[in-house]
Amino acid sequence: MKRVVTAAGVVAAGALAWGLAEAQAFTVRQVSAPVLKPGSRPVRVLHVSDLHMTPGQGRKAAWVRSLASFRPDLVINTGDNLADIDAVPTVLNALEPLLEFPGVFVHGSNDYYAPRPKNPFTYFSSPTKVRGDEAEHDIEALTAGMADAGWLNLNNDRGSLEIMGSTLSFVGLDDPHLERDAMPAPDKDRGDLRIGVTHAPYLRALGALRGDGAEVLIAGHTHGGQVCVPGMGALVTNCDLDTSRASGLHGWPGARPDAPGGEDSAWLHVSAGVGTSPYAPIRFACRPEATMLTLMPRPS
Repeated sequence: MKRVVTAAGVVAAGALAWGLAEAQAFTVRQVSAPVLKPGSRPVRVLHVSDLHMTPGQGRKAAWVRSLASFRPDLVINTGDNLADIDAVPTVLNALEPLLEFPGVFVHGSNDYYAPRPKNPFTYFSSPTKVRGDEAEHDIEALTAGMADAGWLNLNNDRGSLEIMGSTLSFVGLDDPHLERDAMPAPDKDRGDLRIGVTHAPYLRALGALRGDGAEVLIAGHTHGGQVCVPGMGALVTNCDLDTSRASGLHGWPGARPDAPGGEDSAWLHVSAGVGTSPYAPIRFACRPEATMLTLMPRPS
């Protein structure tokens, strides 16, 4: 029995060490979706989500800054940038080179409220909840830092950008996890492509964006499950989205739009995100990521 207990302890310690190391193994995924009008120029979108920054995370900040080397045509930030009440300057410093490019953003719950210590295993039982007694982040300073640089604030709002010759129409929702989401007033001008942006991919939010005509849906929040089982994938999504779409590019609500029977679906991209809660700083079989999503022309 003693040997069994010792062996179990060694395995647990090894898994913890791996999880701590993997949480620092930043990567950039590259995917593409044929959604633009035939003959359009491709649009390279950098999707950044869930930084969960604290002031001391210099290595993470440097990696985020390095993403500017990809020279994206557009940056989409889907929130949860903060993980400490003093982290706004750190976040804006990390994003500074990316703010030179056209961009849009929405907020997540952690942009409003600071995380607090909690039992990490509750994450696997039900979506996390905000009690209301958490410290409040300086959301105004974060918003101003991005909006003053020219990024579009899509929290329950709309906007449009001319990118690589295409008119991209955006519709965004404030964080559904906090039930702050409310569809903005209708707008029939869809441009060449409508993109829906939200932090948490709750089914009601995705349905509202799709019902508004969005052909591409962009979200974060799930951390890709954060702790995954090799060969099985994510165990949870921290919302009501199915675990098969915890991260990556998929069709929604059905098959991929370019697959048979998937013509009524949109493309859904969910980022596994860059960070973690400071109180659960591990990832397992789920590397922290940003994504280069290339919007391609549809075949003529």
